[in-house]
Amino acid sequence: MPRPILSTIHTAALGHNLARVRAAAPDARVWAVVKANAYGHGIERAFEGLRGADGFALLDLDEARRMRALDWRGPILLLEGCFELRDLELCSRLGLWHTVHCDEQIDMLATHKTQLPHRVFLKMNSGMNRLGFTPARYRAAWTRLNALPQVEEISLMTHFSDADGTKGIAAQLQAFEAATHDLPGERTLSNSAAALRHGAAIGEKSDWVRPGIAVYGSSPDFPEHSATDWGLLPTMTLASKIIGVQNLVAGDTVGYGSSFTADGPLRIGVLACGYADGYPRHCTTGTPVLVGGVRCRMVGRVSMDMLTVDLTPVPEAGIGSDVTLWGQSATGVVLSIDEIARAAGTVGYELMCALALRVPVVVTD
Repeated sequence: MPRPILSTIHTAALGHNLARVRAAAPDARVWAVVKANAYGHGIERAFEGLRGADGFALLDLDEARRMRALDWRGPILLLEGCFELRDLELCSRLGLWHTVHCDEQIDMLATHKTQLPHRVFLKMNSGMNRLGFTPARYRAAWTRLNALPQVEEISLMTHFSDADGTKGIAAQLQAFEAATHDLPGERTLSNSAAALRHGAAIGEKSDWVRPGIAVYGSSPDFPEHSATDWGLLPTMTLASKIIGVQNLVAGDTVGYGSSFTADGPLRIGVLACGYADGYPRHCTTGTPVLVGGVRCRMVGRVSMDMLTVDLTPVPEAGIGSDVTLWGQSATGVVLSIDEIARAAGTVGYELMCALALRVPVVVTD
């Protein structure tokens, strides 16, 4: 039989989370962000659950081709825009909208020969300091674009750096509004955190919102709010089974480096999951695991192919028992991916995107 590890993608949960974001920002249309192969879920696997989106936002031209191959005829936005001149031809052929965030991209458009003018999203660097024109240079960039026959319509966008924290969005929103208040065009402002936390404040100021991580059932501001607090459901489950059991006595150690020492009799289960499957190596003793839907603790180090768990809360567990590393167990109990990410000192995004190719994946409602 195959090694007992499996990832399940829950399409109904994807649709539920999309609806939850839409409810938080009811005046805006919704981009479903499917960059990084739909945050590790697989574009083709996630598409059915996200079909209710108004558009899809991504980075890679190959991912855009895959969206069109799924017979999606609605808007597709390239969030980082084009990287070289010939990309513009593919944008024309596939009907892609694309971000413009630097003078070089405007230069490319100016030299592009096309009979199909482009829909572009002019990005402002309102404080994130990654991509975009500063507020002082934004209007000049808009004027250049507006003069090009290669450009049909200009939309306006920015990205909030602190929507998930106490600093909030006020300063960036003020900078954006001051520079764009009399410019025509649709606006797209909000990521997951901004849509959920500040949807009411943004209101009619944003024609589009761009939820990413929230669509995939992870809280954008964990641990202040959990996914459950936001009404989000897990969209990816990573499950395995116990493949071995060891009975320890006081003083016995577990795993590489003997990082865990039993202080008394202890029964541990060995799971078929490790860092080569995408489980974070930095998780340490105490990281939660569900065995038969019951919370247990991981002990020792994560190995390439295995990890070990304290079976004290489930004395009936043994070889073949079901284990949930994150997501929803067969009994309906949920272990948030955010909890595992926090134990590893990272975020749920990374765990989703790091799921290894060797892990089989199935899709369910």
